[in-house]
Amino acid sequence: MRGRRVGAVLAIWVVLFGLFGWLAGRIGDVQDNDETNWMPANAGSTRAVTVERAAFPGGDGAPLVAVYVRDDGLTPADLAAVDRDRAGLAAIGDGPVAGPAESADRRAVTLTVPVNRSRLDSGEVDAVVARARALVADGLPAGLTVQVTGAAASRADAAAANGQADGALTLAAAGVVVLVLLFTYRSPLLPLVPLACVGVAVAVAQGGVYLAGRAGAVVSGSSFILMIVLVFGLGTDYALLLISRYREELRAEPDRYAAMARALRRTAPTVLAAAGTMGLASLALGAASMNSTRGLGPVAAVAVVAALAVMTTLLPALLVLLGRWIFWPRIPRPDPVPSAPSAPRKRRAVERRPRRTWVLTAALLLVASLGSVFLRLGGLAGGDNFTREPESVTGQRLLAGHFPAGAAAPALLYGAPADAVRLTAAARSTPGVAGAGPAELAPDGSWARIPVVLADPPTSTAAQRTVERLRSATGDPIVGGTAAALLDQNRAMNRDLLVLVPLISVLVALALGAMLRAVLAPLLLLGCALLSAAAALGLGTLVFHALGFPRTDPTVLTLGFVFLVALGVDYTIFLVLRARQDGGLARALDATGGVITSAALVLAATFLVLTITPVVLNIQLGLLVAIGVLLDAFVVRTVLVPAAAIDAGPRLWWPGRLSRESADRPGTRTPPAEPGPGRAASSSRGSGGSAPWPG
Repeated sequence: MRGRRVGAVLAIWVVLFGLFGWLAGRIGDVQDNDETNWMPANAGSTRAVTVERAAFPGGDGAPLVAVYVRDDGLTPADLAAVDRDRAGLAAIGDGPVAGPAESADRRAVTLTVPVNRSRLDSGEVDAVVARARALVADGLPAGLTVQVTGAAASRADAAAANGQADGALTLAAAGVVVLVLLFTYRSPLLPLVPLACVGVAVAVAQGGVYLAGRAGAVVSGSSFILMIVLVFGLGTDYALLLISRYREELRAEPDRYAAMARALRRTAPTVLAAAGTMGLASLALGAASMNSTRGLGPVAAVAVVAALAVMTTLLPALLVLLGRWIFWPRIPRPDPVPSAPSAPRKRRAVERRPRRTWVLTAALLLVASLGSVFLRLGGLAGGDNFTREPESVTGQRLLAGHFPAGAAAPALLYGAPADAVRLTAAARSTPGVAGAGPAELAPDGSWARIPVVLADPPTSTAAQRTVERLRSATGDPIVGGTAAALLDQNRAMNRDLLVLVPLISVLVALALGAMLRAVLAPLLLLGCALLSAAAALGLGTLVFHALGFPRTDPTVLTLGFVFLVALGVDYTIFLVLRARQDGGLARALDATGGVITSAALVLAATFLVLTITPVVLNIQLGLLVAIGVLLDAFVVRTVLVPAAAIDAGPRLWWPGRLSRESADRPGTRTPPAEPGPGRAASSSRGSGGSAPWPG
């Protein structure tokens, strides 16, 4: 990579940054936070939305409910304030305001404001809800409590929770990267280069996600946040590998351009293999039935491609352009006789007693996995998915204290007009239903819509069971509404978990087999990754309970598995390919120990940044992946995999030729490493390269 090529690379990236940066500014146009669009097309609640939009024009919006409560009974002044607000809310909403509806105990009253779907889809619902809350709070009589809830308020609160995290998450991730790079390289200048490259990668990824959204991918606020985390984590990992190898080559090569060319040749296969594994696992999400999970596949793949492209082209160009001084004050100089590192105590223990080491380590990981017996799997809905309860949730609780809990978000039963009487009667006799009807006919007479008020809050498990009974009692017609959507969502997420876990396991095993050209080695590596993921889940479950988040969404397990297996295998790929280049596992352990430790710390800390969001799903996913990444880096890569590989010996590489070869001792093949200019070829006997890895 000479000066002219460096200039060309920089020029190309200036153009790409401008283009994708412009597209990134439009990413809000493709974000879809409507949970009804996240559902499978064949789900009952999805079909209900389709019928609603086709047969009941204007009825596919979401209600905004203002609930007023005075514990010792409403006063005339309270009712006058409600009447005043009714006129104001009519100007904010998209139709006649229903109410005031007074509770049987005469302590609460509600106003219901319709909000059209167009305002929900455009994001204008945030402003509508904010105006409504400001209106009802203004001039409120002393002692009268008012909360704004309903589906429209829930949508606005969820969008606000994700939106507030974007800027803070980016700043926190950048801070983490700088701190770890400062700790790793002891240079105040060097961290600025990969950080600038990560910034470019984020902009490119955002532009790519915009294009994916225009092509039909479902892009939610949560997937956008995960995209930022992945770019920061993966981009910094790839940068650490390249910078570490480049610094090694600078100690052997006086020409920095030649040093970078050599570093790229040595690291490119590793980075490509790691990125390919992660990309393959991401694209496997296309088999999910939940549109939101399936949409995350291309979003994650875009993040991987952006990080890979920037760190293998722009970063090398900037490093060689800036010269050796960027490493100040520890500037690497050519050293014709590099010193050989001494074997760490942990590595010596692994080599002396490999079988005892891997058996004990595997047993400890199995014990850690037992924590998953406390796992409480179920969808996170309502207040369960927020660390701080938003007004839509407190308002729902206030409403449930004086009205049937499902009054603000009734289930909706759709059927033929001729069946309306039968369906209404069946709904009223269903346990868990507080009331049903009257039926409403579509303008064209094609459908009858029957509102069904549930006795339990629509986000509760009890309400979902009522929907199951309602479907059974009425002959399984189309049932929609919040409770029905959550029921269908939980079923779809559980199905995705059962399908995606084995699918991704098989794909990762095949990818490892193609890379290593063996059968047993990929199975061993995948088995170690699965054991690590199980241990991370066990420890993570205990942490969830300790933090007061006992319920876990199935999506956390699905996405956590994708990241844990794909990212965990990355560290083994780094180790294996370095062993093939340098002629032995022991030498590779010594050479990659520091860089992989730093990469793991960056990746774990980057995912931990998710814990600053007020969304429980993000917090649990961040904790789970961080725990798993640290286990992979400090236990699996340094102890479990080397010990198991040494114990397996050459048969690990069956049926390849390496399984039939022998070296200085069983399970050993340690050809000398290729010497660079100014570097003497070291003896394999003195390198500690005594492990069953290909050279």
